[in-house]
Amino acid sequence: MSSSWYYVSGSDRIGPVEESELSSLFQDNTLDGESYVWTKGFDNWQRAKSVDQLAHYFTGATLSPAQSPVSASEPPRGDRPVLDIGALSEDQPCITIKIGYDRGADEVEYGPYSISQMRRAYKENRINGKTFVFVPGMENWQFLADTQLFDRITSDMPPVIDDSDRRMHTRKPFVARLLFHDRQEVYEGVCRDISTGGLQVLVANFPCKSGDEVKLNVHPDNGAKSFTATGKVVRVLEGSQGFSLRFHGLGDQAKQAIEDYIEQAR
Repeated sequence: MSSSWYYVSGSDRIGPVEESELSSLFQDNTLDGESYVWTKGFDNWQRAKSVDQLAHYFTGATLSPAQSPVSASEPPRGDRPVLDIGALSEDQPCITIKIGYDRGADEVEYGPYSISQMRRAYKENRINGKTFVFVPGMENWQFLADTQLFDRITSDMPPVIDDSDRRMHTRKPFVARLLFHDRQEVYEGVCRDISTGGLQVLVANFPCKSGDEVKLNVHPDNGAKSFTATGKVVRVLEGSQGFSLRFHGLGDQAKQAIEDYIEQAR
C-alpha cells in the first residue's frame, strides 16, 4: 500500500500523509467512505470506500494476495472512456478542447492539438484539469483530469471534480464524420459555429482546399437528429486544423435538425 496519501477536507487538499495518519482520520470519523483520497498511481481522486486498499476500514475486509492495487493502467471507475492514450505520439494532433467551464466563461472549442501542445498549454495555464477534452473514439467530452491525457502532460495532482458536475457538464460533442470526394478514408472532427448556412470543423490534416466539396455525416450533441450534408470548403484554418464549410442543397431534415440544435443550445 502506498505510504503517501492526499485527502480533501472542505475545500482543501491536504497531504502527503502517512498511512497511519490516514487510518487515524478514518477511526476518529474525520474522514469517511465518502471522502476523496488520492495517491500516486491513481487516475483521479476517488471516494475512499471505492479504493480496494482502504476497503478494510469500512467493511472489515482485507486485501487478498490476488488483488492488486489500483494503477493508472487499469480501467477507471465511472463512465470514463477506455482509451489507448499511451499509443498516441507526442506530435499527433487529435485532441480537441473546450474552454469555458474551466474558467467561468462561454464555451468555445479549439484544436485539434497534440500531447506536446497540451503539455505546453498546461504549463502556461491556458488549460487545466477542468478543461474539456475529446479524442476520436470517445463518446462524450471529458474533463482533462478524468483522462489518462492528464498523466501524459503533467505529474500534478488532479483537481477534485464533483460527480454532479460530471453529470451536468459532460455532453456529447457535435461530431462530423467526413468523406473527402471519393476517397475511402473517413475523418472525424468536432463542429462549431453551426447554422443552416454552414459550419466549421476542427480536424487535423484533412486533405482539402478552398472550393473542394465535402460530404458529412453529422451527429449533434444534444439529442437532435443526425443528418447528412454536402458543402464546399470556403476557408482552411491555420495549421491545417480544420476548415469552414458552406452547405449547398441542404435538405429539409438537415435544416430542421440544425434549427432544433440551435434552439436547444440557447
